[in-house]
Amino acid sequence: MNNLKKVGLTALAGALVSVSANAADVAVSGGASISFAGEEKQTTGNGWSMNDGITFTMSGEMDNGVNVTVVQALNNDDVQTGHRVFDTQSIALDMGDTGTLTFFGTGGSSVLDAIDDVTPTAGEESWDDVNGADQATSGTAAIGRPGGTGGSNMFHYSNGSLMDGLTVSASYTPSGTGEVESSSDYGIAYTGVDGLTIGAGAGEDNSAAASIDITNMYVTYTMDAFSVGYQASEADSETANYDTDFTAIGISYAVNEDMSVSYNMSTIEYEDSTKSDQEATGVSVSYTMGSMTLSANANSVDNIKGSAADNRSGYGMSLAFAF
Repeated sequence: MNNLKKVGLTALAGALVSVSANAADVAVSGGASISFAGEEKQTTGNGWSMNDGITFTMSGEMDNGVNVTVVQALNNDDVQTGHRVFDTQSIALDMGDTGTLTFFGTGGSSVLDAIDDVTPTAGEESWDDVNGADQATSGTAAIGRPGGTGGSNMFHYSNGSLMDGLTVSASYTPSGTGEVESSSDYGIAYTGVDGLTIGAGAGEDNSAAASIDITNMYVTYTMDAFSVGYQASEADSETANYDTDFTAIGISYAVNEDMSVSYNMSTIEYEDSTKSDQEATGVSVSYTMGSMTLSANANSVDNIKGSAADNRSGYGMSLAFAF
């Protein structure tokens, strides 16, 4: 009798698993890249590196009409540097006109962090690939562009149904490890005119003892093969002489369907009069053929983190495959 019960329960469990799996859409995607990077006046060792990742996506609709999407992304780079298997873990609840609420277990990004520099580029931003120049202002370290919070166990909300072309978003990072107090921000973006995007964001970064108020505004426009963009943001710190203002300009040109080139500039102005403005310029190019993308960039930065004696350039190349 007990054996019959075991057989029956096993069959029932198998049936339940089968029904659950059939009710969801499952997708697997991945990518891999080989990169080479170097930097002036720096000992970087072997400039060659490899990165690869696999993303598992499972989605399904509940009885109440809410669509649930779970994402698990594995990335070997995080295993090597952060001893973490999952690059991104998230659960998204798509409630239709009410909006989408996403909880990030890992790999989350706040509204402000996601729009720190959205000027058009064929590859990297003007401040990237130069050690120190790519750091964001946070806490009591007024060293870089205004960014925002992000990381693990945070919430993100987005609603694009208030009117045609208008998206409203917000994020909340609770206090805890790495967060002295909870942080929150919000943003809007308007795309109702063909080729034009206008956006703005504001919020607080309370990840350190000194709170920072951040505002960000940007505009991008695409006409035929050209895309141009302008961005301005500022960070107001509770600590005296730690405010920063960031401006960026970018222009990209699509040579054809497969190849693009771009030129970008950015400036960080410091409230601290002992610091010099950080000024960066960068050139990028990318070529896509099917699932393969070859890209390269060269950046030059003066007065890194406000130091007049620190002027360096960096470069990077990457061959990436998407599957």
